[in-house]
Amino acid sequence: MFSGVASAEPGAFHFGFKKSVNGQLPSIDQEGFKPVVEKHGALFLGDTSRKELFLTFDNGYENGLTGKILDVLKEKKVPAAFFVTGHYIKDQPELLKRMAAEGHIIGNHSWSHPDMTSLSEESIKLELEKVKEQVRLVAGQQEMEYLRPPRGIFNDKVLATSKAAGYTSVFWSIAYKDWDVRAQKGASFAFQQVTKQLHPGAILLLHAVSQDNADALGSIIDEARRQGYEFQSLDALHSTQQDELLPDELKP
Repeated sequence: MFSGVASAEPGAFHFGFKKSVNGQLPSIDQEGFKPVVEKHGALFLGDTSRKELFLTFDNGYENGLTGKILDVLKEKKVPAAFFVTGHYIKDQPELLKRMAAEGHIIGNHSWSHPDMTSLSEESIKLELEKVKEQVRLVAGQQEMEYLRPPRGIFNDKVLATSKAAGYTSVFWSIAYKDWDVRAQKGASFAFQQVTKQLHPGAILLLHAVSQDNADALGSIIDEARRQGYEFQSLDALHSTQQDELLPDELKP
C-alpha cells in the first residue's frame, strides 16, 4: 500500500492504496475509508474501461523545476492540474499565471497546508477560500473546483465541508516517494516507478519539487502513449462523473 509519512487526528484517514501491478487496477478496498470517499464523490480512479490518464502535480513550494515541467507539457500537448498552497501563490505568481495561460487547471491544496481534520468547518472554508480568491486575483482563473487535502489526510468532515463549498476532492492511483528532495535517484528511477503502475483511468500524483520527475516527464509521457494511453484533463473526468449521477432520462 502506498502512503506518505504524516500524522493525523484520531478518527482521520491518511489516503493510501494497493498499488497497480502488471496493469491490474489498484484498490482502496482494504483501508477502511472507501465508503467515505464514495459518499462525497471524491476521485481516486477515472473510467477504468478507457486507457486514459490524468496528470496532477502538488506544488507546495517551488524548487526551480516547474518551468521545465510546463515546457514539457507544452511540447507534448498534455493537460495537467497543479494543486497549490498559499505559499506557492505568494512566491510564484508568474508560474501561476503561466499555468492558467497554457490551459492547465489550478487546484486547491489549502492556504497553509494544515491537517484539515484538526480544523473547524469554518477554518476549512477559510483555508480554501483564500486560495481560490488569490488564484483568481493573480492568475485570472475564475472558478476552482478541485481540492487535494494536504498530505492526503481527511475525514468525513473535511470531504463534506469542501464538497459543500463546491469542491471535488482528488486523490490518486499512481504515486511513489518522490517528494524527498534529498533522496532523488535519477530520471530512470522515476520513469520505472511511474510506468510500472500505469493502468486505465489512472490519476497520477507527482510532486513538482522532484528533479527526477522533471527529468523523466517527457519519457513517461512518450511511454504511456506508446502503450496506447491518452492524457486527459480532470474536467473531462469530472463531467463524466457528473453525467453518471444524472437520471437515465437526462443522460447525454
